[in-house]
Amino acid sequence: MADYYPAVAVGDAIYEILKVPMKCESAVTKGQVVVFNTHTDGELPSVSPAGADAENVAGVALKSGSAGEVIPVLKKGIVKVTGSGAITMGNRLVTAANGQVKAMAADTLTALQLISRNIGHAMQTFGAGTNTGLIFIDR
Repeated sequence: MADYYPAVAVGDAIYEILKVPMKCESAVTKGQVVVFNTHTDGELPSVSPAGADAENVAGVALKSGSAGEVIPVLKKGIVKVTGSGAITMGNRLVTAANGQVKAMAADTLTALQLISRNIGHAMQTFGAGTNTGLIFIDR
């Protein structure tokens, strides 16, 4: 695995525009892309790690947490994440398995999927395989 921005750890934000507290529905690891699960009146929304091509992305976990714990989730800003496969700087990104990101295959999606699955843009080129680097997330 190559690290394309070693100055910070996975899940560290180098520029936070918007982060919000959310409750873990299941265990979440710092740096994973998370999706909304459920909402109970009077409680924070709950999140869990995203699967591939998720449409209900909440953001990126800035801290690890167990089920029931409250963690900060970055909705907008620059953060280091783990990528799956080759990603080129500027690529639109979607979720991959286990809360990772991958390049969007735009020609296979409907217009609504392009909007609902796009989670941001790559700020670096990631090599093939599982690598880490910076993204701009905008959820």
